[in-house]
Amino acid sequence: MSLSLSLTSLPPKPPLFLPLVVLLLLLLLLTTTAEAATVTANATLPPSPSPTASPTPPTTKTPSPSIHSTLDPKQLRALQSLDIPTAKDPCSQPSPHNATICDSSSPFRHLVSLHLSNCSSDLSLSYTALKSLSTLQSLSFTNCPVTPIRFPLDLALSLRSFTCIHSLKHLTGVGLSHFVNLTDLTVSNVPVNTSGLYVVLGNMHKLRSVTISNANVTGYIPKHLLFNLTHIDFSGNGLKGRIPSSITLLENLESLNLSSNALTGGIPSNFGDLISLKNVSLGSNSLSGAIPDSISAIPDLAHVDLSSNQLNGTIPKFFAEMKNLRYLNLGNNEFHGVLPFNLTFMKRLAVFKVGGNSNLCYNHTILSSKLKLGIAPCDKHGLPLSPPPAKDDSSGDDSGSDSSDYDDESDDSSSKKEGHHGPNKVVLGVAIALSSIVFLIVFLILLKRCG
Repeated sequence: MSLSLSLTSLPPKPPLFLPLVVLLLLLLLLTTTAEAATVTANATLPPSPSPTASPTPPTTKTPSPSIHSTLDPKQLRALQSLDIPTAKDPCSQPSPHNATICDSSSPFRHLVSLHLSNCSSDLSLSYTALKSLSTLQSLSFTNCPVTPIRFPLDLALSLRSFTCIHSLKHLTGVGLSHFVNLTDLTVSNVPVNTSGLYVVLGNMHKLRSVTISNANVTGYIPKHLLFNLTHIDFSGNGLKGRIPSSITLLENLESLNLSSNALTGGIPSNFGDLISLKNVSLGSNSLSGAIPDSISAIPDLAHVDLSSNQLNGTIPKFFAEMKNLRYLNLGNNEFHGVLPFNLTFMKRLAVFKVGGNSNLCYNHTILSSKLKLGIAPCDKHGLPLSPPPAKDDSSGDDSGSDSSDYDDESDDSSSKKEGHHGPNKVVLGVAIALSSIVFLIVFLILLKRCG
């Protein structure tokens, strides 16, 4: 009886699982705090190298003597005179800035391609060095403002591709005309002294692609161009006169850029005969007349820039039926009437501009007034209700950006993008730690009351 009383007087023992629960909570608290500290520390440390990138042991580079090069010794000396490193074989390890490609002839290989870029201003091109490079089929200069020199005839006849961009200070049409075997000619941002384009192109019967842009060339577009041309860029010059109708005979032409010249007259009525055309830029000229209906027959037309001219008439509906069209700039002309497009067509385009046509208007029952078209809504007679709203930028600006004359629900899309950021990991870890502490305190209070 006394034993029973002594046992009942002892305080009740807590359940066996209680220490385990408390221990687990403490472990959770410590783990969470450690994770938060790790995230904070990692945020302040620079990114560690990729585990797959093994460190490269330092090696002593010993340049091999240039006499061991497999390149023809004469061409090797020519490269040295052009300040091109030759300690390593330029055929197997070309310089990253001055690319070289060689053939596989023996006993010595020969250069077939040479690209000079970012040349020193005191570099001089010697006639002797260029003459020894007569095996070249491709010669390219980029950002090499060196003094030009007469090209040896052997080199001129050997070349198939010639590129000169921001280089050589100036060129002559007669000098370029010696490259009669070219298939690709590119001259950009280099003055060309010539009386016309025909002087340059008249004897190049193998040409497929020609760019002579921003070269201060005047005169007229040649009436007789090669039928096999696929690319023509005469932009940024002082060309005048009409676009010759003979240009529509170029059935293989894919790109035509005649922008920023002084061309007059209308677009040839049979322009649609250019069935391979994908890109056409005739902007910033003085072209007049209506847009030819024949353009609707060009199946793969993707880029059309007719901006900043004096084109008139109504805008054709056939543009909306061109499935591949992605760029349409008709801004700053004299078009009139009702804009024949709906919002579905406009949203399909990357760029759409019609601003700067004061007599052009849109049907407000089809298009919202919120659209930034740069033209006014129409009245019941199809005339502008009010002057077109002022635009911040010029509709004729063909800078290649994806800006357009319409802007619909852009604010909503941007706000949705901002909401995609998740919570900060450090904040999340601290919140979990504090919650665990609060839960532990509440649990201990309840345990004490129950005891």
